Amino acid sequence: QVQLVESGGGLVQAGGSLRLSCAASGRTFNNYVMSWFRQAPGKEREFVSTINWSSGNTYYADSVKGRFTISKDNAKNTVYLQMNSLKPDDTAVYYCAARPQIRGFPNYGLYDHWGQGAQVTVSS
Repeated sequence: QVQLVESGGGLVQAGGSLRLSCAASGRTFNNYVMSWFRQAPGKEREFVSTINWSSGNTYYADSVKGRFTISKDNAKNTVYLQMNSLKPDDTAVYYCAARPQIRGFPNYGLYDHWGQGAQVTVSS
């Protein structure tokens, strides 16, 4: 059974940085894509970033490109989201998600596995 556990959320001032972690377990993830989504109060869940576990290719939403970096540690089965130059608009619950193919990766409805979420709050 796939399990995803996020950590690293918190409160930070605008312009600051946070790093989220997603520890994955339950299977090998060589053919999976690992993604981050976020959901602000009253808004739909939105795509943030994806990493292809086998190729290492990365993808970003325009709103975070140049500020956020997704990476992975194969030995620890962990995916990271480094968030720099944070803005109040980045405030949301951030979710880690996994699925066994790259096709349609920005679509949250296609994901099979989800973490519990990590709150990120950016104050102005």
